Amino acid sequence: MSALPHGLPPSDPDGQETREWLDALEAVIEREGPERAHYLIERLIDLARRSGINLPYKATTAYLNTIPPGQELVAPGNQELEHRIRSLVRWNALAMVLRANKGDSNLGGHIASFASAATLYDVGFNHFWRAPSAQHGGDLIFMQGHSAPGIYARAFMHGQISEEQMDHFRREVDGKGLSSYPHPWLMPDFWQFPTVSMGLGPLQAIYQARFMKYLRDRGIVDTGARKVWAFMGDGEMDEPESLGAIGLAGRERLDNLIFVINCNLQRLDGPVRGNGKIIQELEADFRGAGWNVIKIIWGSYWDPLLAQDRRGLLRQRMEECVDGDYQTFKSKDGAYVREHFFNSPELKAMVANWSDDDIWRLNRGGHDPHKIYTAYQSAMHHAGQPTVILAKTIKGYGMGESGEAQNITHQQKKMGTTSLKAFRDRFGLPLTDAQLDKLEYIRPAPDAPEIRYMSEQRAALGGFLPRRRRQAAALDVPPLAAFETQLKASGEGREFSTTMAFVRMLGALTKDAQLGRHIVPIVADESRTFGMEGMFRGLGIWSSVGQNYTPQDAGELMFYKESKNGQILQEGITEAGAMASWIAAATSYSTHGVQMIPFFIYYSMFGFQRFGDLAWAAGDQRARGFLLGGTSGRTTLNGEGLQHADGHSHVQAALIPNCVAYDPTFSYEVAVILQDGLRRMAQAQEDVFYYITLLNENYAHPALPSGAEQDILKGMYLFRKGPAGNGPRVQLLGCGAILREVIAAADMLKQDWGVDADLWSCPSFTELARDGQAAARWNLLHPAEKPRQAHVETCLKDTRGPVIASTDYVRAFAEQIRPFVPRRYATLGTDGFGRSDSREKLRGFFEIDRHYVTLAALKALADEGQFEKAKVAAAIARYGLDPEKPNPAAV
Repeated sequence: MSALPHGLPPSDPDGQETREWLDALEAVIEREGPERAHYLIERLIDLARRSGINLPYKATTAYLNTIPPGQELVAPGNQELEHRIRSLVRWNALAMVLRANKGDSNLGGHIASFASAATLYDVGFNHFWRAPSAQHGGDLIFMQGHSAPGIYARAFMHGQISEEQMDHFRREVDGKGLSSYPHPWLMPDFWQFPTVSMGLGPLQAIYQARFMKYLRDRGIVDTGARKVWAFMGDGEMDEPESLGAIGLAGRERLDNLIFVINCNLQRLDGPVRGNGKIIQELEADFRGAGWNVIKIIWGSYWDPLLAQDRRGLLRQRMEECVDGDYQTFKSKDGAYVREHFFNSPELKAMVANWSDDDIWRLNRGGHDPHKIYTAYQSAMHHAGQPTVILAKTIKGYGMGESGEAQNITHQQKKMGTTSLKAFRDRFGLPLTDAQLDKLEYIRPAPDAPEIRYMSEQRAALGGFLPRRRRQAAALDVPPLAAFETQLKASGEGREFSTTMAFVRMLGALTKDAQLGRHIVPIVADESRTFGMEGMFRGLGIWSSVGQNYTPQDAGELMFYKESKNGQILQEGITEAGAMASWIAAATSYSTHGVQMIPFFIYYSMFGFQRFGDLAWAAGDQRARGFLLGGTSGRTTLNGEGLQHADGHSHVQAALIPNCVAYDPTFSYEVAVILQDGLRRMAQAQEDVFYYITLLNENYAHPALPSGAEQDILKGMYLFRKGPAGNGPRVQLLGCGAILREVIAAADMLKQDWGVDADLWSCPSFTELARDGQAAARWNLLHPAEKPRQAHVETCLKDTRGPVIASTDYVRAFAEQIRPFVPRRYATLGTDGFGRSDSREKLRGFFEIDRHYVTLAALKALADEGQFEKAKVAAAIARYGLDPEKPNPAAV
């Protein structure tokens, strides 16, 4: 019988009986296996509960390794070589950061995070992570952002990265450098996932794993043998995004997902949980969410001590100490640990024959390759649950007095000579004092045992990692004529919203013979709001288990249909989760080798304002797809009020360089924009994504003006030219919900004041601004050349009169084009908090309706001496405008 330690608490009233029960359990484990033992324990617990015994739930297990020594595997491969390789990688990562920060450059960089995680990565690279190949689609690895130096160091030894690149770490402007963290935008052939905005990596990994199940169930990609690995720090788990979706992963039984949490017990300023145990806390979180939890706390040097701990005193001491204690122990030395950890006569006796160096050698599980290999292998073969590995490590491992387990370690960019020599000696590095002083890299010759071994291990796993695919097979896109219905006038008495126009286009796309199966509709529990319930039955809502119930509306035509091969991703009330799914689909060309085209429609107010960090990451990740901001604008969603009234999402979208944003008014504008977006992303494979705002207001739609397509895409086209004449004239600009108010203002100006107006639809002030900025930059750098004109200038060059713009967004939106408007320019916008009321009253309140557009036009003409100021005052009286009303931006 195995000698499992089971010390008894001193308060046990019948120690003999307790020991008999424990001995019996040991016998079952040994003779019939852990599964039988687990079954018996569950039966006992069930009986106890049914008998009325209160059994408080305990979400944690003992502060020990989950996998006992007797069940550990011996890591394959040449462990001596792997240790040497790991030591060289550690050094090269350290040297790269130190070289970058020589003198007063202060470029920054992080040493301590990778120092703590080096073995966690090394075991994965050597034995587990498959690269894309003909035989395997490749595993997806979300590297922890702060560990990037170590990933570069390994790639350097493989020859993926040159010494010149290493010496340009964080020096990217000249095109030779390495990005500070994982950034696909900056290194598009190397990094796959931007992870350094903490919390986004865990969230995206969960939804990526789920999307892989979706692709498999729909028969698009065979993802069955692939895994998603996500690395993160224990401090990062405080970000709401880190833990916010772990319940989804458990519920969806994502056994293709493995989290590795590097529990080095420290964040930037100090301990993660100085007065507690972060590993135990995380274990409770993940076990409660239905995950398989594997703890790697103690390294192999602890195994003999634990084996002789028959009374459980050592385990009791392990439980007593908090993380603040454990950090302090590892910042000192063996003598300190002997005195303060082994702090009782019985514990001291256990190490009486050990030297202080022996005690100091007691290692943590996250630095033990055998413990890690066993945990990884167990996670790889665990079915029915996602797995989280909680690996206890030391931050700044090997940095000695310059940072090992010290509160300052995260910020350390430099190390003194004494610490460098200690590092060299500790890891057996082949460096002279002179080489050490120069911080020389170590890269053995191509035929050296270390390099051959690394290459052989990676060749067996499909090739080098990280590696990113930049394109997949192009998709044929339907011509604009495919949306013929949306290009024609709506007809007399027929009114609809741009949202409904979009939904019809989306429906047509899902039926397209070439493109249909690549379309991924995504909603965050608002399908009915946007009129998409008709797709429920035709496309189905994807569910990993199908539909195991009869829906309440089963007898209706558009019933709620869930299906294992459904096409719609219905994410529930989580815009962040839906955005993470959108990113997974929008980058499928790179991660899965097949283009998917996601359409995520949501309340525009709950878009960039809520998931802005994910949208920025999507740009970095070169996502391709459509974001649809429904019920957009500050005044279109009447009745909902301040929290729902979006007047700024286009300003937020403009911050992302590869986000192409439009605010269309008419169905033909939506059609032109949508078709060209498909062409650019799916056919030409440009790394851009689209944000299109949609309205819920019903009205008649005119036909597409002849030849307007290109100007629509540029962001401005002549919608209606005013009557010819020599009298006062203005240029009126509008978009989205307010263009129709601008059209009405043009009629009022003519009818009431005899002023002619040319009408311009501006579906994208942002694209106009970018075009103007590009022209201005070219002119700045080519002073001797003929100046280029912005599109705004080209449109307005043969017109006359002041320019007035009114939108349903804050003034900053239309103000973007001010430098390129060649004369007086006035903007109206919805600055201020939104509120509930009718659209008509809201537009009056924010001073953007037809009356205020008319007033702004008359005032601009008066300022230029083309209109009497007294008539401007008369217009205020005529339209019942209150000159003393509060400024809507301030109330």
